[in-house]
Amino acid sequence: MTVRNETPEQRRARLLNRSHKNLRRDVGKAVADYNMIEEGDLIMVCLSGGKDSYTMLDILMSLQKHAPIDFKLIAVNLDQKQPGFPEHVLPKYLDELGVDYHILEQDTYSVVKEKVPEGKTFCGLCSRLRRGSLYTYAKKIGATKVALGHHREDIVETLFLNMFFGGTLKAMPPKLLSDDKQNVLIRPMAYCSEQEISRYAKFREFPIIPCNLCGTQENMQRQNIKEMLAQWDKDYPGRVESIFRSITNVSASQLADTKLFPFSQLRVNKDEAPKIDYVNVG
Repeated sequence: MTVRNETPEQRRARLLNRSHKNLRRDVGKAVADYNMIEEGDLIMVCLSGGKDSYTMLDILMSLQKHAPIDFKLIAVNLDQKQPGFPEHVLPKYLDELGVDYHILEQDTYSVVKEKVPEGKTFCGLCSRLRRGSLYTYAKKIGATKVALGHHREDIVETLFLNMFFGGTLKAMPPKLLSDDKQNVLIRPMAYCSEQEISRYAKFREFPIIPCNLCGTQENMQRQNIKEMLAQWDKDYPGRVESIFRSITNVSASQLADTKLFPFSQLRVNKDEAPKIDYVNVG
């Protein structure tokens, strides 16, 4: 929709406002559906310097101002000591934003480069080391929730990665208790599309910091899945959204996992005569 006699600045402001409303709606719905945020929560917002985490922090700060409950935010970034990492960017941005924050410094970059064999992807080990550092710090400061910036496409991509390469039907839940039972993880942007996040980040002109570690590797399986889903959504608009809805609408009896449904106990109840609708017979 265009507005007659609208200046470029007015158009940008209108589109920015619309994008913000869309994201706040989706984040608000996810927060409500999964009871992600509660009275008195201290939420540790994991900030990587990418478009997703910047957007998550921005929307959570907006919700914080208008929510009927009181909760606190602290932004935390893990400086993994990648060569050339612009250490000044995030502190400068967060100082200007006026949000509480902390920069963790741990040289996980060297560990990953040393441990991962040539030709293998860094992401698995890198993410484990990163999670360990962030979870430990969350416990140290008494954070009740750890917020991660994964969006709808991330979740769907993970579903297919696990299906294709792990033989399991699982993705990333919007809310999760960590394996050690010490941290509750939330993904407030689980309902948000990557397209909307990209649009918003562009309007807001966030100081994006690329991940040079992951970016050095080509043909990663996640990228292949991403391209596959993008093509599907281009050919059949709405397909990715439909796949995501299926994750929230599971019928265990129509799958084949004996741990989720008691298939072995299914029997015909011979004592219960079948009900026949004589009106519709013949």
